[in-house]
Amino acid sequence: MTRFIDVHSLVRLVDETGVPEFLVTLADALRDDFLRWREFDKKARVASHSHLGVIELMPVADDGAYAFKYVNGHPHNTQVGLPTVMAFGVLAEVDTGYPVLLSELTLTTALRTAATSAMAAKALARPDARSLALIGNGSQSEFQALAFHALLGIEQVRVFDIDPRATDKLVRHLAACTPMEIVRADSTAEAVRGADIVTTITAYQGHATVLTPEMIEPGMHINAVGGDSPGKTELHPDVLRGARVFVEYEPQTRIEGEIQQLAPDFPVHELWRVLLGEVPGRERPEQVTVFDSVGFALEDYTALRCIQQLALERGVGRQIALVPELDDPKDLFGLTASGRRRAVLRRAA
Repeated sequence: MTRFIDVHSLVRLVDETGVPEFLVTLADALRDDFLRWREFDKKARVASHSHLGVIELMPVADDGAYAFKYVNGHPHNTQVGLPTVMAFGVLAEVDTGYPVLLSELTLTTALRTAATSAMAAKALARPDARSLALIGNGSQSEFQALAFHALLGIEQVRVFDIDPRATDKLVRHLAACTPMEIVRADSTAEAVRGADIVTTITAYQGHATVLTPEMIEPGMHINAVGGDSPGKTELHPDVLRGARVFVEYEPQTRIEGEIQQLAPDFPVHELWRVLLGEVPGRERPEQVTVFDSVGFALEDYTALRCIQQLALERGVGRQIALVPELDDPKDLFGLTASGRRRAVLRRAA
């Protein structure tokens, strides 16, 4: 049988754990799996684009488990009452191919993205960073703020979105669940002024310039999350040219990330090498660093692995017959009505 984690089950796991604690658990597991980077069979995600958005499959495997995520990105979905991003995923045994877990990944994607952002910032931002600017206050913004507070000790968050209702929502939620100082800005430039870390997490489908060179200050760390598909970026190219840039999986980021705007030989560094100590992260306090984060399948593998472990420990979710259970593994037809009738006739004879 396959364990099924629907939205209600996932919410139960998160609520019983606590959002900050869940984010810390994810970030620790992500670091562990990034340190095992060479053990994974990796590939860029498979994307199907339309004029309204994109649908993607994101596979990855090690010697023991295979995982994939189905995920979309449709910025106009909110106009018809649907989330911009919706996702589900599977964790399966490599030895047999048997799916052991089928799980919602919409809420989980927001959690793992925030945990990845904070995990990367711990390696790349200045150790004394205490302020965060959040540009884009949509469905993932609260998780970003809470992850940076829990993992880096961020004390102040400065928020801005072109939709004031999104900022109203973010301010309301953060005021109820965190001691961080919340500063509402009237523009991107105002929000990022003096910020130690800047997260851009907007949904605009096109080449945007959310951050421009004159907004960048020495020592700033930029967590660029919203640019995650061909033709969708958030940073002016000169912001990248003036920074030390880090990525998850270079072949994918060259196509989908901020660096799609630059020459193929523009130098970048994969985050796992920094975590392993093979390449330096931030080289000096005044250096500007960018984490060009597009989201990678290994992060979903980690999230599914954590969900499976917590669900088993707490008895959350339910078992479903996603794959037939057969007395004779070669007799699939026996499941059908015709097959069952033939079996009855044979027994009667």
